[in-house]
Amino acid sequence: MGLLLMGAGRALETLAIVPDETMAQPSAVTQAPSAEFPPPVEKKDTAAGDWRLTLVNPWNPLPDGYEVPLTQLKNGSYVDERCYPDLQAMMDACRAEGLSPVICSAYRSREKQEALYANQLDKQLALGLSEADARAEAGKVVAVPGTSEHQLGLAVDLVDLDNQNLNESQEKTAVQKWLLENSWKYGFILRYPNDKRKLTGIIYEPWHYRYVGKDAAREIYETGVCLEEYLKGRDG
Repeated sequence: MGLLLMGAGRALETLAIVPDETMAQPSAVTQAPSAEFPPPVEKKDTAAGDWRLTLVNPWNPLPDGYEVPLTQLKNGSYVDERCYPDLQAMMDACRAEGLSPVICSAYRSREKQEALYANQLDKQLALGLSEADARAEAGKVVAVPGTSEHQLGLAVDLVDLDNQNLNESQEKTAVQKWLLENSWKYGFILRYPNDKRKLTGIIYEPWHYRYVGKDAAREIYETGVCLEEYLKGRDG
Protein backbone atom coordinates (compact mmCIF):
# COMPACT_ATOMS: atom_id res chain seq x y z
CA MET A 1 0.00 0.00 0.00
CA GLY A 2 1.51 3.33 -0.99
CA LEU A 3 1.92 5.82 1.83
CA LEU A 4 2.24 9.58 1.68
CA LEU A 5 4.32 10.62 4.68
CA MET A 6 3.45 14.28 5.06
CA GLY A 7 3.48 16.87 7.82
CA ALA A 8 5.95 14.93 9.94
CA GLY A 9 7.20 18.13 11.50
CA ARG A 10 4.01 18.59 13.52
CA ALA A 11 3.89 16.73 16.81
CA LEU A 12 0.82 16.03 18.90
CA GLU A 13 1.62 16.20 22.58
CA THR A 14 0.71 13.42 24.98
CA LEU A 15 1.61 13.09 28.64
CA ALA A 16 2.93 9.57 28.53
CA ILE A 17 3.44 6.88 25.95
CA VAL A 18 3.39 3.12 26.26
CA PRO A 19 4.22 1.33 22.98
CA ASP A 20 1.37 -0.91 21.89
CA GLU A 21 3.60 -4.01 21.90
CA THR A 22 4.10 -3.63 25.65
CA MET A 23 0.53 -2.78 26.56
CA ALA A 24 -1.44 -5.38 28.46
CA GLN A 25 -3.39 -7.28 25.83
CA PRO A 26 -7.17 -7.69 26.11
CA SER A 27 -8.58 -11.17 26.36
CA ALA A 28 -10.28 -10.65 23.01
CA VAL A 29 -9.98 -7.59 20.82
CA THR A 30 -10.90 -8.31 17.24
CA GLN A 31 -11.99 -11.37 15.39
CA ALA A 32 -12.58 -12.62 11.90
CA PRO A 33 -16.14 -13.16 10.63
CA SER A 34 -17.91 -16.02 12.37
CA ALA A 35 -21.35 -17.40 13.12
CA GLU A 36 -21.34 -15.36 16.33
CA PHE A 37 -20.94 -12.17 14.35
CA PRO A 38 -23.04 -12.43 11.16
CA PRO A 39 -22.04 -9.82 8.57
CA PRO A 40 -24.23 -6.70 8.41
CA VAL A 41 -25.83 -5.44 5.24
CA GLU A 42 -23.18 -4.94 2.59
CA LYS A 43 -21.99 -1.34 2.46
CA LYS A 44 -23.14 0.86 -0.40
CA ASP A 45 -21.09 3.34 -2.40
CA THR A 46 -22.75 6.60 -1.33
CA ALA A 47 -20.15 7.27 1.38
CA ALA A 48 -17.25 6.04 -0.74
CA GLY A 49 -16.19 9.56 -1.70
CA ASP A 50 -15.88 10.69 1.92
CA TRP A 51 -12.57 9.51 3.35
CA ARG A 52 -13.85 10.14 6.87
CA LEU A 53 -16.52 7.45 6.51
CA THR A 54 -14.49 4.66 4.94
CA LEU A 55 -15.85 1.42 6.40
CA VAL A 56 -13.33 -1.17 7.51
CA ASN A 57 -14.48 -4.20 9.46
CA PRO A 58 -14.21 -8.02 9.18
CA TRP A 59 -16.41 -8.01 6.06
CA ASN A 60 -15.12 -4.82 4.45
CA PRO A 61 -11.33 -4.75 4.08
CA LEU A 62 -9.28 -1.68 3.38
CA PRO A 63 -9.88 -0.51 -0.22
CA ASP A 64 -7.26 -1.59 -2.72
CA GLY A 65 -4.54 1.01 -3.19
CA TYR A 66 -5.73 3.09 -0.24
CA GLU A 67 -3.17 5.79 0.55
CA VAL A 68 -2.83 7.59 3.87
CA PRO A 69 -1.36 11.11 4.14
CA LEU A 70 0.39 10.69 7.47
CA THR A 71 1.68 13.06 10.10
CA GLN A 72 3.86 11.99 13.01
CA LEU A 73 2.90 12.31 16.66
CA LYS A 74 5.31 13.14 19.44
CA ASN A 75 5.52 9.50 20.49
CA GLY A 76 6.59 8.39 17.01
CA SER A 77 3.17 7.09 15.97
CA TYR A 78 1.32 8.39 12.92
CA VAL A 79 -2.23 9.41 12.07
CA ASP A 80 -3.95 10.63 8.93
CA GLU A 81 -2.89 14.29 8.77
CA ARG A 82 -6.46 15.32 7.90
CA CYS A 83 -7.75 14.32 11.35
CA TYR A 84 -4.71 15.68 13.16
CA PRO A 85 -6.06 19.16 14.06
CA ASP A 86 -9.22 17.74 15.64
CA LEU A 87 -7.22 15.07 17.48
CA GLN A 88 -4.90 17.74 18.85
CA ALA A 89 -7.85 19.86 19.95
CA MET A 90 -9.47 16.89 21.70
CA MET A 91 -6.28 15.99 23.55
CA ASP A 92 -5.77 19.61 24.60
CA ALA A 93 -9.34 19.90 25.87
CA CYS A 94 -9.05 16.65 27.81
CA ARG A 95 -5.81 17.78 29.43
CA ALA A 96 -7.36 21.15 30.24
CA GLU A 97 -9.75 19.28 32.53
CA GLY A 98 -6.78 18.01 34.52
CA LEU A 99 -6.87 14.57 32.89
CA SER A 100 -4.02 12.49 31.44
CA PRO A 101 -4.92 10.84 28.12
CA VAL A 102 -2.35 8.55 26.49
CA ILE A 103 -2.32 7.51 22.84
CA CYS A 104 -0.97 3.96 22.95
CA SER A 105 -1.66 2.97 19.34
CA ALA A 106 -2.52 4.80 16.13
CA TYR A 107 -1.77 4.09 12.46
CA ARG A 108 -0.40 0.67 11.59
CA SER A 109 1.03 -0.33 8.25
CA ARG A 110 -0.10 -3.61 6.74
CA GLU A 111 3.36 -4.97 7.50
CA LYS A 112 2.94 -4.06 11.15
CA GLN A 113 -0.50 -5.64 11.29
CA GLU A 114 0.81 -8.78 9.61
CA ALA A 115 3.64 -9.00 12.13
CA LEU A 116 1.26 -8.61 15.08
CA TYR A 117 -1.09 -11.23 13.67
CA ALA A 118 1.73 -13.65 12.85
CA ASN A 119 3.14 -13.29 16.35
CA GLN A 120 -0.23 -14.08 17.89
CA LEU A 121 -0.71 -17.01 15.49
CA ASP A 122 2.64 -18.46 16.55
CA LYS A 123 1.60 -18.21 20.20
CA GLN A 124 -1.61 -20.12 19.50
CA LEU A 125 0.19 -22.80 17.48
CA ALA A 126 2.67 -23.20 20.33
CA LEU A 127 -0.27 -24.12 22.56
CA GLY A 128 -0.91 -27.12 20.34
CA LEU A 129 -3.91 -25.80 18.43
CA SER A 130 -4.60 -26.85 14.87
CA GLU A 131 -3.91 -24.31 12.11
CA ALA A 132 -7.59 -23.48 11.76
CA ASP A 133 -8.17 -23.13 15.49
CA ALA A 134 -4.98 -21.12 15.93
CA ARG A 135 -6.07 -18.66 13.24
CA ALA A 136 -9.50 -18.34 14.82
CA GLU A 137 -8.00 -17.64 18.25
CA ALA A 138 -5.36 -15.26 16.87
CA GLY A 139 -8.11 -13.29 15.14
CA LYS A 140 -9.76 -12.68 18.51
CA VAL A 141 -6.70 -10.79 19.74
CA VAL A 142 -5.30 -9.14 16.61
CA ALA A 143 -7.34 -8.08 13.58
CA VAL A 144 -6.72 -10.01 10.40
CA PRO A 145 -4.43 -7.85 8.22
CA GLY A 146 -6.46 -5.64 5.92
CA THR A 147 -9.45 -5.46 8.29
CA SER A 148 -8.04 -3.23 11.03
CA GLU A 149 -9.18 0.37 11.32
CA HIS A 150 -5.69 1.24 12.49
CA GLN A 151 -4.57 0.79 8.89
CA LEU A 152 -6.83 3.72 7.93
CA GLY A 153 -4.88 6.15 10.08
CA LEU A 154 -8.17 7.40 11.54
CA ALA A 155 -8.25 5.24 14.68
CA VAL A 156 -6.44 5.79 17.97
CA ASP A 157 -6.37 3.73 21.13
CA LEU A 158 -6.67 6.13 24.05
CA VAL A 159 -6.11 5.14 27.67
CA ASP A 160 -5.81 6.86 31.01
CA LEU A 161 -2.30 7.42 32.35
CA ASP A 162 -3.43 5.86 35.63
CA ASN A 163 -4.80 2.74 33.92
CA GLN A 164 -2.95 1.64 30.79
CA ASN A 165 -4.69 -1.72 30.40
CA LEU A 166 -6.67 -2.61 27.30
CA ASN A 167 -9.66 -4.12 29.04
CA GLU A 168 -13.11 -3.10 30.21
CA SER A 169 -11.70 -1.36 33.28
CA GLN A 170 -10.95 1.54 30.91
CA GLU A 171 -14.61 2.59 30.92
CA LYS A 172 -14.33 3.51 34.60
CA THR A 173 -11.38 5.88 34.14
CA ALA A 174 -11.76 9.65 34.18
CA VAL A 175 -10.30 9.93 30.69
CA GLN A 176 -12.80 7.51 29.16
CA LYS A 177 -15.74 9.14 30.93
CA TRP A 178 -14.67 12.48 29.47
CA LEU A 179 -14.17 11.02 26.00
CA LEU A 180 -17.58 9.35 26.01
CA GLU A 181 -19.20 12.71 26.67
CA ASN A 182 -17.01 14.92 24.52
CA SER A 183 -15.15 13.05 21.76
CA TRP A 184 -17.98 13.62 19.25
CA LYS A 185 -17.38 17.38 19.48
CA TYR A 186 -14.03 16.79 17.81
CA GLY A 187 -15.24 14.32 15.19
CA PHE A 188 -14.39 11.10 17.05
CA ILE A 189 -16.67 8.25 18.10
CA LEU A 190 -16.31 5.26 20.38
CA ARG A 191 -16.12 2.81 17.51
CA TYR A 192 -17.01 -0.47 19.22
CA PRO A 193 -19.81 0.02 21.80
CA ASN A 194 -20.73 -2.85 24.07
CA ASP A 195 -24.19 -3.36 22.55
CA LYS A 196 -23.14 -3.22 18.87
CA ARG A 197 -20.72 -6.14 18.61
CA LYS A 198 -22.89 -8.15 16.22
CA LEU A 199 -22.97 -5.20 13.83
CA THR A 200 -19.33 -4.15 14.09
CA GLY A 201 -17.86 -7.65 14.31
CA ILE A 202 -15.67 -6.41 17.15
CA ILE A 203 -16.11 -6.90 20.86
CA TYR A 204 -16.44 -3.97 23.25
CA GLU A 205 -13.35 -1.75 23.15
CA PRO A 206 -13.75 1.25 25.47
CA TRP A 207 -10.40 2.64 24.30
CA HIS A 208 -10.76 2.63 20.50
CA TYR A 209 -11.83 5.95 18.96
CA ARG A 210 -12.39 6.57 15.25
CA TYR A 211 -12.47 9.86 13.39
CA VAL A 212 -15.58 10.31 11.21
CA GLY A 213 -15.84 14.11 11.10
CA LYS A 214 -17.87 16.40 13.34
CA ASP A 215 -21.22 16.17 11.56
CA ALA A 216 -21.29 12.36 11.48
CA ALA A 217 -19.91 12.10 15.01
CA ARG A 218 -22.65 14.34 16.35
CA GLU A 219 -25.40 12.32 14.67
CA ILE A 220 -23.90 9.01 15.76
CA TYR A 221 -23.62 10.28 19.34
CA GLU A 222 -27.14 11.73 19.46
CA THR A 223 -28.84 8.68 17.93
CA GLY A 224 -26.76 6.04 19.70
CA VAL A 225 -25.93 4.12 16.53
CA CYS A 226 -22.65 2.57 15.42
CA LEU A 227 -20.87 3.45 12.17
CA GLU A 228 -22.40 0.50 10.33
CA GLU A 229 -25.92 1.63 11.26
CA TYR A 230 -25.14 5.23 10.39
CA LEU A 231 -23.88 4.32 6.92
CA LYS A 232 -26.86 2.02 6.32
CA GLY A 233 -29.18 4.90 7.21
CA ARG A 234 -27.38 7.24 4.81
CA ASP A 235 -27.75 4.71 2.04
CA GLY A 236 -31.47 4.38 2.71
